[in-house]
Amino acid sequence: MEKAVQHKLISTALKAIPLGSIKPQGWLKNQLQIQADGFTGHLDEHWEDVGPNNGWLGGNGDSWERGPYYLDGLLPLAYLLDDPKLIAKTKPWIEWALASQREDGSFGPNDLRQENAILHDNQDWWQEMIMLKVLIQYQEATNDERVIPFMEKYFSYLQEALIQYPLKEWAQARGADLLLSIHWLYEKNKDDSLLDLTEIVREQTTDWSKIFDKFPFWRKQEQWDHRTHVVNVAMGIKTPAVFYRQTNNDWEKEAVYKGIESLMTYHGQAHGMFSGDEWLSGTHPSQGVELCAVVEYMFSMENLVRILGDGKFGDILEKVAFNALPATISEEWDAHQYDQQVNQVICNAAHRPWSNNAEANMFGLEPNFGCCTSNMHQGWPKFTASAWMATEDGGVAAISYVPCNVQTLVADGKDLEITVRTEYPFRETVTMEVNVSESIRFPLLLRVPEWCVNFEVKINGEVQNAIVKNGFARFEREWNKDDVIEVTLPMEVKLEERNNEAVSVNRGPLVFALPIGEQWVKVQERVRFHDWEIYPTSAWRYGLVKDATFTVEIQDIVYQPYNTADAPIKLVTTGRQVANWVMENNSAGAPPLNPIPYRDAKEETIELVPYGAAKLRIGEFPVLK
Repeated sequence: MEKAVQHKLISTALKAIPLGSIKPQGWLKNQLQIQADGFTGHLDEHWEDVGPNNGWLGGNGDSWERGPYYLDGLLPLAYLLDDPKLIAKTKPWIEWALASQREDGSFGPNDLRQENAILHDNQDWWQEMIMLKVLIQYQEATNDERVIPFMEKYFSYLQEALIQYPLKEWAQARGADLLLSIHWLYEKNKDDSLLDLTEIVREQTTDWSKIFDKFPFWRKQEQWDHRTHVVNVAMGIKTPAVFYRQTNNDWEKEAVYKGIESLMTYHGQAHGMFSGDEWLSGTHPSQGVELCAVVEYMFSMENLVRILGDGKFGDILEKVAFNALPATISEEWDAHQYDQQVNQVICNAAHRPWSNNAEANMFGLEPNFGCCTSNMHQGWPKFTASAWMATEDGGVAAISYVPCNVQTLVADGKDLEITVRTEYPFRETVTMEVNVSESIRFPLLLRVPEWCVNFEVKINGEVQNAIVKNGFARFEREWNKDDVIEVTLPMEVKLEERNNEAVSVNRGPLVFALPIGEQWVKVQERVRFHDWEIYPTSAWRYGLVKDATFTVEIQDIVYQPYNTADAPIKLVTTGRQVANWVMENNSAGAPPLNPIPYRDAKEETIELVPYGAAKLRIGEFPVLK
């Protein structure tokens, strides 16, 4: 790994707004409430791994990543919803973690160390990295004065401990997550000794910059390697940008873009993710994608847009959040998959050409491994908390156009409130209402999605000339109370070419899929959070008729919009059943290159719904010539 050329941190292009400053509204708030009413609000009551015997609560149960993972989603959810019961659930975890700090600065459960709490050769730093991310969110939400001294003492301890017991395995692959916490603290206290620690950590972390600069993993992977493990890759994609803050090497910034391009070229899927049913697995639409990778890739995009200031990462973030995330979790947030498929025609316990076991694409409490059961909770909360960011010159930037209320400081510490009223991404219009106590001049950056051709902004009814740079339109002016900003994001139906001349269907940030009738069969009953197989009750072998038109149908937005029957938007088009599209290895085979319709199959009107609304679906279609 190259040595840093300077000993300071490059400033990030944008700044995170503290947790709690952005409050969800509309359909987004409903998603968070559904999550609170489901897994996230009640998992500790029904799953022993994060129950009262967890090692991070002083018990003798799991002491590795599952407790911190769970808290990494539970805590931001609690403060975003201002939910007293959820906040109360987080308190024992926080108090135990803070009280666990030893005299030398180390913290966490003892059973991961020798009896006398001395380090050993098998020391794993990963679980502590997650808890540091939790404590940062907690400090931002509460201003608890204990957190910063706690982290200072721990990082002082790491200065020597990492020399003797360096990062390895999971921690080595995920060292950027530790760097994010050290960077955060440095920006608080400007303690130069932390810069020495950042270099120690950087040198011990997997060099994702070189991996993504000249990407070597362009085939489906079939053996253990931390560099091709899909969750490590999803986390690793932010690493070159994190390194760049220390090295000021522009090629590391470019490695991020190269890496994303390579991942999508060789392993890309229609929902915005790359495949990985444990390892990178190619572009076949029946390959699995792990839920942990989905939420970690979202977290990487949130950090990339903050560090590099490029709206491209907001585009990716939205596509994954609006499609891949809801697709793999039940409507009531009471069951989830380990692996989802773009073309998912049956969810059952069956052998598939994946690295994971037969249960990996069932819906349930803990299909395959429990990492996703504990880690899935961070997706919507962190997305919400990253919907807006601050600019270096005293302004604000809209990363995503979801309904929310933003309260933050701008321009010499003056109060700003913006209320975003919209049903985006199910609709094309966004209204922002500005509330300031006095006139304030500051810049407002609005993300211009790459898919949007005729982006339009009106301020108090007047159309504005938008100068777009790095994917953001900048409007700097004197803002007054009751100013109204109207954003129009026209959405066109676009077909994205896939392998074998197949296509996926996109409209704005939403991917559309053919929903298949679903029969949910309970295979494991519990007090709550049962396990399910899903069997198809309707035909799925549909190809799209070449040059068919798409008609947009609008419906009211219900409490849970990711619902096939009540989907707020549908695309009506023409399809025909295909005879030579068959099942292979208990999944839909690849869309045939030369689809042949059934002899007597007539053209039919078919309805496509947002990808995340259908648990059985076809999201990648052959096209009938």
